[in-house]
Amino acid sequence: MTRRSFVGLAAVCAVGAGVGGLGTAFAQGDELLRPPGGQDERALRSACLKCDRCRSVCPTDAISLASVEDGLVSARTPKLDFHKGYCDFCGKCIQVCPTGALRSFDEAREKLGVAVVQKDRCLSYFQGCNACEDSCAFGALSFSQGHPVIDGGMCNGCGQCEYECTALVYGTFAGGTRRGIVVLPPQAAAALGGTLADGASE
Repeated sequence: MTRRSFVGLAAVCAVGAGVGGLGTAFAQGDELLRPPGGQDERALRSACLKCDRCRSVCPTDAISLASVEDGLVSARTPKLDFHKGYCDFCGKCIQVCPTGALRSFDEAREKLGVAVVQKDRCLSYFQGCNACEDSCAFGALSFSQGHPVIDGGMCNGCGQCEYECTALVYGTFAGGTRRGIVVLPPQAAAALGGTLADGASE
């Protein structure tokens, strides 16, 4: 291979890597938890003005803003953060949305997500804990042999169980980012195939 050919090949590889990285940055965000009425990702991204009204009006502080790490297209769009609060389906975020990016939402028939127990984080598997036991208003969470069990069909992803979880709150499992029970977007929960994750969490 001549020097000119090598330089040309290197340039092509560099451009390809750059385009691939850019594509990834734009493609991210499909796995974000959205506020009620924002479950159609394409519709939300196209209509959202990133005005921040939904976050400002949320009475439980469950709505935060997506960052650049969530994807360039998704940056500053609303997402749910159940470490700060949970969704009580008050509808205020939908009411203040000026473009309809957050449409009407029926919590009895639609899902924000599905709660999943992280076995390697849940304190009930290590020292005993039932902090989330009475957190579910929809009857989707019960305890069996001292451990939380989620009924994925009844769970609508309100996030109160994740909010109530004490893992990470008091310095337990330092270095992690996930609590013992987390809410995943419906498609991610479906891909997991259940509501108990046995593998290592982040």
